Amino acid sequence: MSNRIPSSSPDFVKNDPKVINGWALFDWANSAFALVITVAIFPGYYEAVTDDTIFIFGVGVSNSSLFAFAISAAYLIIAAFSPFLSGVADYGGRKMGFLKFFTTLGGLSCLALLGFTTDPATWALGTICFMLGMIGFAGGLVFYNSYLPEIATEDRYDSVSARGFAFGYIGSVLLLIFNLMMVEQPGWFGLPEEGTLPARIAFVTVGLWWMGFAQIPFSRLPPDEPRSTKGKKLARRGWEELKKVWRALQEQVQIQRFLLSFFCYSAGVQTVLYMAAIFAAKELDFATAELIILVLILQIVAIGGAYLFAWVSSRRGNKFSLATMLVIWTLICITAYFIQTSLQFYALAVAVGLVMGGVQSMSRSTYSKLLPVDTPDTTSYFSFYDVLEKVAIVLGTFIFGLFDALTGGMRNSILALAVFFLIGLVLLLRVTVRPAKVIQ
Repeated sequence: MSNRIPSSSPDFVKNDPKVINGWALFDWANSAFALVITVAIFPGYYEAVTDDTIFIFGVGVSNSSLFAFAISAAYLIIAAFSPFLSGVADYGGRKMGFLKFFTTLGGLSCLALLGFTTDPATWALGTICFMLGMIGFAGGLVFYNSYLPEIATEDRYDSVSARGFAFGYIGSVLLLIFNLMMVEQPGWFGLPEEGTLPARIAFVTVGLWWMGFAQIPFSRLPPDEPRSTKGKKLARRGWEELKKVWRALQEQVQIQRFLLSFFCYSAGVQTVLYMAAIFAAKELDFATAELIILVLILQIVAIGGAYLFAWVSSRRGNKFSLATMLVIWTLICITAYFIQTSLQFYALAVAVGLVMGGVQSMSRSTYSKLLPVDTPDTTSYFSFYDVLEKVAIVLGTFIFGLFDALTGGMRNSILALAVFFLIGLVLLLRVTVRPAKVIQ
């Protein structure tokens, strides 16, 4: 019997430092996948061990396009199922159960990459494992994010959200540094100097890190409160929960406006993050070590960026903070089109890192502030938020891959992403965010 207090209990105390730090440690755990697998090592590794052109049912596709399309497909799958799962989680009280399931799926997929991505002949198995890892990562986020309004009061949303991202950046950077040493100096670890084994072992470390550190938030966050054991009834009521939240959203004009803006700029943000490394590898001939250094710059700067824009928000409000970042993101995309040298790309990475953490942290806390006060359906509300983000990633990565396939290069793809930021900025300016209620 768990001695943890459910968040719905009158005895549950919000802003408990132990619970908040436990929640933030889930970011520490799963961000290793976002950094090492999707951004730092796997994109360049995938580009190196696969043929430049991969034939699928007789149709030739560049490996960079296929990488983008794999991300699109993974997010399309989870976008289709997460609304139903979150509805079940809200009605059935099984949020933690789903969080554990997706964590296990993602972690085991990382372990499988060790043996299933070794040469051009294994591209299909490697791509499938990568997609399953993406599903595990993205699927868990909807349940993780929905804990924020349950564990913190509204006046703490910005700082707690920023803490989560900061923990994620710090933890993933530590693991990445270890993996950098293993890839660059395999002899220190008794590994062969030639071959792909060090990189593939790095994938295993991500799976172990992810599943291992996730046990801390699993033990500290409010436990599940199962309310039904009948599968068919639970499934039906899960859909009813979603429909109830959808009807509520029809009257929430500010939430509607924000979600439309969020959808547009998320397509740009997430695509830039996922495709930056493979862009550097293919367009600028970055080696694996250079890619890892690039990502380290992104992550270290992002830690400060998350707190910087939380501070800006406390002075000028969430909308001003987000709008400022969207202007910077637009300029980043335009500048990237003209980049020719590695030094220029490193400088651009500093700018990306500055707004990378801030835009994600501020988006999550802004949405939390827009939710109806004391709503019990946080998972269902956050499912709309997460599904929109996932569909945005599908759209962004698909357009990126399509432009790459049609034009034979990724520069036009990057330039096209600027449009998403501009549209998101225009829509954001129509949103009114209420000031946070300070809890004494």
